[in-house]
Amino acid sequence: MHTTTLKIEKLAHNTYLPEYQTQGAAGMDLCAAIDTPVELKPLERKLIPTGLKIELERGFEAQVRPRSGISIKHGISLVNCVGTIDEDYRGEVCVPVINLSNETYTIQPNERIAQMVIAKVERAKIEVVTSLSETARAAGGFGSTGKQ
Repeated sequence: MHTTTLKIEKLAHNTYLPEYQTQGAAGMDLCAAIDTPVELKPLERKLIPTGLKIELERGFEAQVRPRSGISIKHGISLVNCVGTIDEDYRGEVCVPVINLSNETYTIQPNERIAQMVIAKVERAKIEVVTSLSETARAAGGFGSTGKQ
């Protein structure tokens, strides 16, 4: 396993640093850096601050993902499903949450609201061609493989 360094600047309203909850966890939890509870009505979206700024090593990104527990129990997810924080971003990390349930949900101060995974980035060289190689699937889209 490769280890990279993540530099973190804690802002005044931050209480918790991100942390891995288990030895085998791929993502570290991000907490809501809010002073008072934030109510999220059904289908409502809000940007929740974490009180953190980060600096990634060159060639890495931070992926902000939903937490499975809060997603399945309460329908709380991320507006963009997986958010990317580029290596050159230096602003506060905020989490764009959405309530996909039929009930109002209240985000509590310091609640774990998302997880952040640090990942290596590969850049692609673009090559324009006149045709692509053939495959058995070809242009078959959703459900085209016949497997469920």
